Amino acid sequence: MNNVVESPVTLHRPAKAVPATEGRWSVADVQALLDLPLPELMHRAQTVHREHHDPTHMELATLLSIKTGGCPEDCGYCPQSVHYETGVAASKMMTAEDVREAVLGAKAAGASRFCMGAAWRAPNDRDLEKVEELVRVVKDEGLEACCTLGMLSGDQAQRLKDAGLDYYNHNLDTAPELYGDVISTRDYQDRLDTLGHVREAGIHVCSGGIVGMGESRAGRAGLIAQLANLAPYPESVPINHLVKVPGTPLADEPDLDPLEFVRTVAVARITMPKAKVRLSAGRRQMAESTQALCFLAGANSIFYGDKLLVTGNADVEADQDLLKRMGMHTTRAHA
Repeated sequence: MNNVVESPVTLHRPAKAVPATEGRWSVADVQALLDLPLPELMHRAQTVHREHHDPTHMELATLLSIKTGGCPEDCGYCPQSVHYETGVAASKMMTAEDVREAVLGAKAAGASRFCMGAAWRAPNDRDLEKVEELVRVVKDEGLEACCTLGMLSGDQAQRLKDAGLDYYNHNLDTAPELYGDVISTRDYQDRLDTLGHVREAGIHVCSGGIVGMGESRAGRAGLIAQLANLAPYPESVPINHLVKVPGTPLADEPDLDPLEFVRTVAVARITMPKAKVRLSAGRRQMAESTQALCFLAGANSIFYGDKLLVTGNADVEADQDLLKRMGMHTTRAHA
């Protein structure tokens, strides 16, 4: 992707979306927020955040790759794709015993949500049967269960709901008009349809995107508008910063100004006031000052501990220290 001005962004809607309501965010309105002087934008974001959340609370979630590598998709940011030489070897799915050990470790470290990711285009029935078992393992230990497994059919979403799944993650990645620059092996509508199946099954939606892929501010506005206009908008909104992995097509993208990332978080908070806005991939590369600004802008969830799929995550001790110095608290999982 090139850092150029994009053509006007057209909003897409899931096949099973509820009709849009009043208060729909236009791309122009979202970009106007992104263009505000940073002190004004932060004030607005903090005001909205305090109306709906405790500004001193941080949700802790852990993400575990239960099946790594060998993905047939060609997402330009992903080291797990078979299309790129990144040194990530394909692995078999983890056993229930190994996942339970990871869940117990996450629980002991204070995580309240346990997310499991698998490098698939879409799970087959045999894969899904194993994932259902792993969801039950997470629920048995008292944590919220989340999965990201690729595209789902309606029947598959219902099976995961029946197994006890609380959240399903399926990111939109970027604005609709930029999507083809990032991935060619699936369409934007495929992602929206999966979100529709998840919503119809009664599973909470976790969906966000990646910034720093060469998009302009207009592109980031298009992504946020697309998410905010889902009806309803996602309960969890992960904001990922591109992790530039050697061997992937986006490895040489210029660095994003950290304040542009902070702006994106603030606008996500304003446009999706009740959602958990999560700092996700790329947090390991962020300075503490940038993370702190993101928390002030309304981010109230972080991926914590273990590796974030295959790109690493901030150290648990460093996270605990930063939150302590900021006077923030977390909700530990129930025993």
